[in-house]
Amino acid sequence: MSARTGTGLDAMIRMWRDRLPPSAAGLPTAPGRRTAGLRREELADLAGMSVDYVVRLEQGRATTPSASVVASLARALQLSRAERDHLYRLAHLIPPAAGAVPDHLPPGVQRVLARLSDVAVAVFAADWQLIWWNHGWAALLGEPAASPPRLRNFARDRFPVDASPARLARWPVAETDRDATDAAVVSDLRRATGRFPHDTRLAALIRELNAGNTRFADLWATGEVAAHREDHKTVHHPSVGPVTVDCDTLTDGEGELKIVIMTAAPGSEDETKLRLTALAGSPVTT
Repeated sequence: MSARTGTGLDAMIRMWRDRLPPSAAGLPTAPGRRTAGLRREELADLAGMSVDYVVRLEQGRATTPSASVVASLARALQLSRAERDHLYRLAHLIPPAAGAVPDHLPPGVQRVLARLSDVAVAVFAADWQLIWWNHGWAALLGEPAASPPRLRNFARDRFPVDASPARLARWPVAETDRDATDAAVVSDLRRATGRFPHDTRLAALIRELNAGNTRFADLWATGEVAAHREDHKTVHHPSVGPVTVDCDTLTDGEGELKIVIMTAAPGSEDETKLRLTALAGSPVTT
C-alpha cells in the first residue's frame, strides 16, 4: 500500500509526520521549504531518538517499538488521545489504562509550549517523570536525551539511590531553600498517589526511594500532602557562569501534568545569560 492508503505502523507515522507543520512544533520554517510537514530529522529530534530509527519505523523495518518510544512519538506528532491509543495498538502494545499517570501532552498544550521558545520549559508527569522539554531547557541544564527515558525523573534525581548521578541537571544547581523543595516534591508525590492509586510506575518509584534514600523515607513518613509551585535557583552553567532564575510550576488539568518554566528578571544580567545559553546550545559533557 502507498503511504496515503496504508494502515500499518509505518504508514501512519508517515501520515502524521506529513500533516504536522513545523510551526506547530515551534520550529522555524525556512523560505522555499519543500516539505509541508515535519522532516524525519525534525521528528527524530522532537522525539529524542535517532534519525535512523525513524527511517526504520517508516520503512517497516522496525515494527515493535517500546512503550517509551511510542509515547515519545505520540507527543512529538501531537496526536490526540485516540490517535495515541491507535499508535500503541499498531506497535502491538496495550494503551495506557485509565487511572494511570498520563504521559500524554494534548495538542493544544503543545501549541502553547511551542510559543514559549524564549524561556526554559519542561513538562513532567504526576510522578515527576520528564516527558517533554524545549531547547532552552536543554541549553540551561543539559540535554536530557543523553539519559535513558526511565531515569529522566526529577524525584529520582532529587533523592538518589546508590549514589546514582543526576540525570536532569548536568551541572550544579543551588536553591534558596533546598529543604523546602525536598519536602514539596515528596508531598507532591503523596498527592499523586491519591489521584492515581493504581499506577504501577508511581508505586514502584516510591518503593525504590523509600528503600534506598533515607532523606526521602523520613519526609515520606511525615504524611504531608501538598504541591510544588515555585522556587528560585542558581544554575552554575559551564559556559556563561551562574544564572539565577525563577522556577514556576503550573499544573495542567486532571492529568496533573507539571509545566515547569524557568525565567530571569527582565532587563537583568541573568536574563542576558539565559539568552546566551539558548544561543550557545547545550554544552558537551564528559
